Amino acid sequence: MMRFTLPRDMYYGKGALEELKHIEGKKAVLVLGGGSMKKFGFVDKVLAYLKEAGIETTLIENVEPDPSVETVMKGAKVMREFEPDWIISMGGGSPIDAAKAMWVFYEYPDTTFEEIIQPFSFPTLRQKAKFIAIPSTSGTATEVTAFSVITDYSKGVKYPLADFNITPDIAIVDPELAETMPAKLVAHTGMDALTHAIEAYVSTLNSPFTDPLAIKAIQMVFRYLPDSYSGDMAAREQMHYAQCLAGQAFSNALLGITHSMAHKTGAAFSNGHIPHGCANAIYLPYVIKFNAANAMNRYADIARSVGITGSDEECVKGLCDKIDAYNVKLSIPKTLKEFGVLEKEFKEKVETIAELAVGDACTGSNPRPITPAEMEKLLTCTYYGTEVDF
Repeated sequence: MMRFTLPRDMYYGKGALEELKHIEGKKAVLVLGGGSMKKFGFVDKVLAYLKEAGIETTLIENVEPDPSVETVMKGAKVMREFEPDWIISMGGGSPIDAAKAMWVFYEYPDTTFEEIIQPFSFPTLRQKAKFIAIPSTSGTATEVTAFSVITDYSKGVKYPLADFNITPDIAIVDPELAETMPAKLVAHTGMDALTHAIEAYVSTLNSPFTDPLAIKAIQMVFRYLPDSYSGDMAAREQMHYAQCLAGQAFSNALLGITHSMAHKTGAAFSNGHIPHGCANAIYLPYVIKFNAANAMNRYADIARSVGITGSDEECVKGLCDKIDAYNVKLSIPKTLKEFGVLEKEFKEKVETIAELAVGDACTGSNPRPITPAEMEKLLTCTYYGTEVDF
């Protein structure tokens, strides 16, 4: 038996934020990132709508990019003191992911972070609060997924938390929020969305329910991302919907080793974080070439859906070439070396990173099994830009 889970309600379109007027409850906590939502007036809108609904609200602000375990625990403490019946998070993937994890420790204060690292091991939520997610970026789709990524900086490891319990109750997908994204963020989040959809389509858990969502998302990203990157707001709106479709697909079909590699390299190097979407964009063509031995026909399906023709092998090559061309358009480097990761540090850490990546929650649904030695070899290809031929 398989499962397909989405938020109870999704509200979308310009002005969808106004739906908050109709929420029934007494108290809400609003979890935010670094300040852009306040700067552009969206926080004031939310607070006004909630006030109109008769809901008292307090804020948890300044959730950092790649939120930490410490941030999660501090937020949960605020929630326990305020006792909200709604947890609302607005912004990019980071504040929404952090709020999902806070939710667990709000309702279950005695649970430890180590206890929820194991996928699908969460206690039953909604004992105290329900959850509303409002994305301002067009990539993570955390507003519709059963996932949250939290970083343990003491270990330099990102942990993808996975459980259907943390699928939001309500997603508000208002493209007006995405209009504020800078171009680099448009590029990284857009390629993250593409990776979500492609990995969902070739996942071992793909299904007739997830395939149409994944393919449509892929078609939309290839069509709209360049124009969205250039500042076309009509294209930006369509990308906001495309990433949400991709999220619905991967939340149920799961992902693959592109994400495993991104999770385990994002915080691993001394030259700074590799933004998640950027890491996915770098790794994706290499992973497709590795996985093609087991998923050639699925990748060929994707290629043909976006107008690439030829034999299965030619289609897979064409798909990789198309992704490479998009990375060039979006100023995304082709290799980790080009990104700026130091060669000496890469060589020192690659064996450990490979072992961690193989153990990542996303590896189990990858279409081709991979050993730590193979992962090390694949990561080395992504560092130097060498061909994947194993």
